[in-house]
Amino acid sequence: MSSKDQSSILNVSTNGVPENERLALLREFYRCGVVKAEVDPNEGQPLDASFNCYAVPEAQLMTGKLSGARLIRTKELVVDGDDSLALVVVRSGAVGISARGRDLLLGPGEAVLASAEDTVVLERHLAGDCFSLRVPRRILAPMIMDVDDAVMRIIRDRPSEIRVLVDYATSLVRENGFATPALRQLGVGHLHDLLALVLGPTDDIRESAGRGGAKAARLRKAKFMIVNNCWRQDLSVAGVAQELGVTPRYLQRLFEADGKTFSSFLIEQRLKRAHRMLREPEFAERPVSSIAYDVGFGDLSYFNRSFRRAYGATPSNVRSGAAE
Repeated sequence: MSSKDQSSILNVSTNGVPENERLALLREFYRCGVVKAEVDPNEGQPLDASFNCYAVPEAQLMTGKLSGARLIRTKELVVDGDDSLALVVVRSGAVGISARGRDLLLGPGEAVLASAEDTVVLERHLAGDCFSLRVPRRILAPMIMDVDDAVMRIIRDRPSEIRVLVDYATSLVRENGFATPALRQLGVGHLHDLLALVLGPTDDIRESAGRGGAKAARLRKAKFMIVNNCWRQDLSVAGVAQELGVTPRYLQRLFEADGKTFSSFLIEQRLKRAHRMLREPEFAERPVSSIAYDVGFGDLSYFNRSFRRAYGATPSNVRSGAAE
């Protein structure tokens, strides 16, 4: 059987396990599992866990509950090369999650997208169930206008989309929807599409879908290419136009009709990436000049001017404000 055809199921439960053995059981699971984390027990609270994990190519599902402990993914547990993204949905109770300098509290029906590249602390505040769907970043990147911007933001305005995703995923498991390679491929594809809907089409994509037509599709594809490659200093209107099979002037007109130029959209994406990096603790020691070059600017003074014009503050101001 090829790796593409493989799937696995793992059930973990502390039911019937003596309390003095539960911590070792959970630590072993999180040490060897797909999601690696330390288990830090809450003093005075009994450990209680019961969850099911389903791993298939390009998707891992987890449903169940964990209380009486915090999960901590330290920098040492971040796996090199793993840039997957996981949507965490609180089905009942309340969950706190901390990453990228943000401390979020999620209630029933709310969700958040987390990155495997980040250090994370997750803690159950009120007992209840959770659902998570983990997929490779390369799957979502072409489907979401700016997948980085979606990380660590509470999703509470799409209850229908969240419910449909969770219901579909649980029905796949209940109805043995991963039983054959053909069913797995179909089911996983649907999960990816539903996850993209939860994360939400941008206004540009929603408007393009309403207009339809080749022009809207080309503009959408051009924006995807820019968002996911904006750090490249050699990215140009000529290069993107060549990828799309159109002339540079035609591409420029598409952007102008949308209210922006190619260059202004590119600069905007580079500045957004720099702004995120300046606010994230893991880049605290990196010089501002290095961040400017990392996101695609070749001229530091131009970066500083553009940044101040966009955010009304200098890069150093943004960094010091995030550190307070």
